[in-house]
Amino acid sequence: QVQLVESGGGLVQAGGSLRLSCAASGRSISSNLMGWFRQAPEKQREFVASISWSGRSTYYADSVKGRFTISRDNAKNTVYLQMNSLKPEDTAVYYCAADATARPDYTGLYSSREDAYDDWGQGTQVTVSS
Repeated sequence: QVQLVESGGGLVQAGGSLRLSCAASGRSISSNLMGWFRQAPEKQREFVASISWSGRSTYYADSVKGRFTISRDNAKNTVYLQMNSLKPEDTAVYYCAADATARPDYTGLYSSREDAYDDWGQGTQVTVSS
């Protein structure tokens, strides 16, 4: 089991930027697939981005590709989501997630499934105003 705590959310104007952090504790996440999901009011939770254990492979939802960047610093046991050119439709609670099982150093479409992950953070609110 790993504990995940997201931070960095807040209120920002359209076109602005935020960087979210996901700090892990309880065990190392250096061997694990990590992902970001989001859930807007009255909508289902949706996949945002994922990153393989070393960071060499990343995968993004089409809605954020080119605007968001997922990264990780395994020495700090932390995963990041840099969000640029934010739009009002990016408004949501953002969740960090971790796979408990060591995987090959690759990620792709399979990582967009919620059941690919075992541990979840509490979420951080991102609100983008127009």
